[in-house]
Amino acid sequence: MLARLEPLRLLPAAALLGACGPELPPLTDAVYTGGAACAECHAEAAADWRGSHHDLAMQPATPETVLGDFDDAQFEHDGVVSRFRRDGDRFLVTTDGADGALQDFEVAYTFGVTPLQQYLVAFPDGRYQVLPLCWDSRPEDQGGQRWFHLYPNEAVPAGDILHWTGPNQNWNHVCAECHSTDLQKGFDLAGNRFDTTWEEIDVSCEACHGPGSVHAAWAEARGEGPLQPGEDPRLVTPLGDHDAGYWGYEEGATTADRRPPRKARPELEMCARCHARRSQIADYQDGQPFLDTHRPALLDAGLYHADGQILDEVYVWGSFVQSKMYAAGVSCSDCHDAHSLKLHSSGDGVCNSCHSPGHYQAREHHFHDPAKEGASCVECHMPETTYMVVDPRRDHSIRVPRPDLNLSTGSPDACTGCHPEEGAAWSAAKMDEWYGTDWRRPHYAEALHAGRRGEADALLPLANVAIDPEQPAIARATATGMLREYPGNEQASLLQALLQDPEPLVRLAALVALADAELQLVASLAFPLLEDPVRAVRIEAARLTAALPAAQLPEYWKAVWDQAQAELEDSLAVDDDRAGAHLNRAMLHLRQRRPDLAEREYRTGLRLDPIHVQTAVNLADLLRESARDVEGERLLRRVLERVPDAAALHHSLGLLLVRQGRKDEALGSLRRAVELAPTLGRYRYILAIALRDLGQPEQARLQVLEGLSRQPEDGLFRRLLDELDSEPEQRGEPGGD
Repeated sequence: MLARLEPLRLLPAAALLGACGPELPPLTDAVYTGGAACAECHAEAAADWRGSHHDLAMQPATPETVLGDFDDAQFEHDGVVSRFRRDGDRFLVTTDGADGALQDFEVAYTFGVTPLQQYLVAFPDGRYQVLPLCWDSRPEDQGGQRWFHLYPNEAVPAGDILHWTGPNQNWNHVCAECHSTDLQKGFDLAGNRFDTTWEEIDVSCEACHGPGSVHAAWAEARGEGPLQPGEDPRLVTPLGDHDAGYWGYEEGATTADRRPPRKARPELEMCARCHARRSQIADYQDGQPFLDTHRPALLDAGLYHADGQILDEVYVWGSFVQSKMYAAGVSCSDCHDAHSLKLHSSGDGVCNSCHSPGHYQAREHHFHDPAKEGASCVECHMPETTYMVVDPRRDHSIRVPRPDLNLSTGSPDACTGCHPEEGAAWSAAKMDEWYGTDWRRPHYAEALHAGRRGEADALLPLANVAIDPEQPAIARATATGMLREYPGNEQASLLQALLQDPEPLVRLAALVALADAELQLVASLAFPLLEDPVRAVRIEAARLTAALPAAQLPEYWKAVWDQAQAELEDSLAVDDDRAGAHLNRAMLHLRQRRPDLAEREYRTGLRLDPIHVQTAVNLADLLRESARDVEGERLLRRVLERVPDAAALHHSLGLLLVRQGRKDEALGSLRRAVELAPTLGRYRYILAIALRDLGQPEQARLQVLEGLSRQPEDGLFRRLLDELDSEPEQRGEPGGD
């Protein structure tokens, strides 16, 4: 017997099958009308939205919107004393500009509202740059009402890759898409300038529901009255549920189920555009699926811990899709009001709507004092990580604490977070005491941790995660991508199956894992995915097959290949303002054996961003292939003057100097690369090879042993150690073997 719960508030009005009423223009002709027009009929939703983080995402800088202290306040960071003052209704900041000199900059817009507010400065070339000096808008008794720097413990001088005047702090590219409605970036590559426009400055109604003119015409024509079954309200982006679904308990159950199960996730697809760590692969068209316009990050090292908990600022989607809530059909607006963005209930009230408080609020469940923080659902299952100095974000993977994984993989757990003095072993023993040992289930963390470490026997555990349909798709895709490091017949067989997986993230990752395979194998496995229904998958298949002799293809497949290549080119053009896009285009040209075009793209990228490290490294390598090492050395040294701590530049310069026989200089550069990136095994391995070949086998052996201490199963280090142990005598100059 099913006990019915009250349906949670959901987004209004979604397109239904069927239509009635007068003939209206097609939805493809819909244009933006503005939030004020929406509010005429949707007054309650507009009132909820007003004052929300979406409403205040971006505002002109006025006395009403600026929260910071501009009453001749001062703030010092790393020797730079910045000043904040007003000139009538203008807000001015005196701080270091692109040349390092103090200048006056006028604040054009505010960005966000709480717990911090940022400020945008307009530049003559259409760029808006985000100042690193932020206002802590929290109350004073919470540590707020002060200026702070986004990088409080780092020196970020002019010319640094993180300096506020550089590409990484550019609003037009980094921020704008998610803070305004109908954002058009408007970048001119030839002039290297922006003409960015928007329909509304904030995240208004049509940012989520799509342009509303046809819906407004439909509403005016039909008049008032409730929506009838089968009636189509003519919305470009339908978001709501219209299946009469609700959450309820089976008799004796402690967790509710949704009846009927959700069959589609339009709301989550739309929210993911901005609430995911992702890159854009196409100009957004309202209502399109997420993977047709964006490519999300997977559970990659540096972004997520090995068990999938948030590490870097990855927002919400990547953690939520790992959760049992997601698997059960929970969507964003089941917990958050779609317009105010607030939780439907305070405290544990949201959790209690689907998890019986009689069971989960009992001390027998959480074993903590009910009056203390440890008894709270979110403190155990959604621990916080603070970003941007003052902004705590809860992990939406909503997981059971796993202190055992803390011990085996280093992933954090909520128990140790509250009891650091006790440690993970104590926490695990406590959980055994309370819950038995069933909680110690196998977890994809172990496989991903082994893959990250490059362990020789990680293939099987990674494969087991990749093929397991019970695992979250994002974890399966991450494991699939790691198979790239384990080439061979077993890998090829696995990838052949995974390329046909029903989950598009897995198919996409399988293509990535195939990237180093022979072209003939790539062609046989990847070519069918040029017709994949998901654009992100088609684009990756196009990248892999770009080097194929297209003229030899049958007519049908030639047309398919051409279309996919066009989509790939369009995806690269989306980010024409970024050096990284031109780096990717150059690498595509190299696959097509067009080094002249690759060089042009590398140079375009360096024109846009003269200190883009990977572009400089790749261009230097291309110059090597045409015997232009002298030019390559000048390039590397020029970029090193601006980015002296870039390990990749030192490594590339070291290899170049080895080729020129300048062994002392070469070893200095290779050593510096290892000092700057001590966990990157490849740099240490190359240094060890250079030491061996330059007649310093004992020094080489020390580097190998250090590498093995960090990556005990690394096959390259082990083979090199065997060589050094069997041939201890010194060798001659490089190339003498």
